Amino acid sequence: MLLLVAFSGAGRAEEGRHELGRKIYNFRCYFCHGYSGDAHTLATTYLNPQPRNFRTTPLDALPLERMIHSIRDGVAQSAMMGFASILKPEEIEAVAAFVREEFMVRQAENTRYHIAANGWDNHEQYAEAYPFARGEIPMDRPDDALSAAERRGKVLYLNACISCHDWGRVEQEGPVWESRAVSYPRAGFVFGQEGGLDAVAGASVYARHDRVPVLSGEVDETVRTGERLFQQNCAFCHAADGTGKNWIGQFLEPHPRDLTDDRFMRGQTAQSLARTIATGLPNTSMPAWKGMLTPEEITAVVRYIDRAFHPVTP
Repeated sequence: MLLLVAFSGAGRAEEGRHELGRKIYNFRCYFCHGYSGDAHTLATTYLNPQPRNFRTTPLDALPLERMIHSIRDGVAQSAMMGFASILKPEEIEAVAAFVREEFMVRQAENTRYHIAANGWDNHEQYAEAYPFARGEIPMDRPDDALSAAERRGKVLYLNACISCHDWGRVEQEGPVWESRAVSYPRAGFVFGQEGGLDAVAGASVYARHDRVPVLSGEVDETVRTGERLFQQNCAFCHAADGTGKNWIGQFLEPHPRDLTDDRFMRGQTAQSLARTIATGLPNTSMPAWKGMLTPEEITAVVRYIDRAFHPVTP
């Protein structure tokens, strides 16, 4: 009897640690590594190196000690920041053990994210988009081959789900459509007379930070290039308006820099911003972009920040 009680107590303790790891992963890790550890996220499409797909990683290829080290100290030259200042040692061990058991061993789906506690009231209202999120309907299927409900579901998916569910399945790879990262959950949807989606109606408080600033006056080609690069690559974390106060930005710790904040920007120069973009920031989610952007493109991004968000000291 004593042996059974001891075993039962150990089992409960292990289950408690597993659920602690799940809680940490679901709050801090899913937007890069995927809700079920498969790295099928928007972040994967532009981060280099890409977030790890735990479901295809053998246990012996990623020892537990190495995982704990990566979570604690981060991974150099990547967007994987160190969590030593955020998580306790036992929390780091719990999330590492959770990832190994849940994704690498069980190949499990993980718990559902779309619940009211996470900002998703009545998730069934988005049911028309489910076939695209699940890959049941390819994104490049012609609209005239879709039913009215499927067309609405596609519009819904592209305007609200794509930030976390990525681009969906396609039958032919290639730039079939143009998308825009929307990094906040929307509480309601309003379809217009022509079937279009009102992108702001019913949106959460993060909606206004997803609006791209309108540049007034004459805008040269370099600034336009910087605008395109920033909105395609940087806005997912820093928000379209440069504040970092969007949905994903508020999950990251430390939060992405607010490029409109006078206190921060007064201490920055064009050279220091360019260096940060090129080499990244240790112990944050700011990766090094020098492997993806040329020096000229980095200069263009700095010029755009100067024009759109806050003057930059030359």
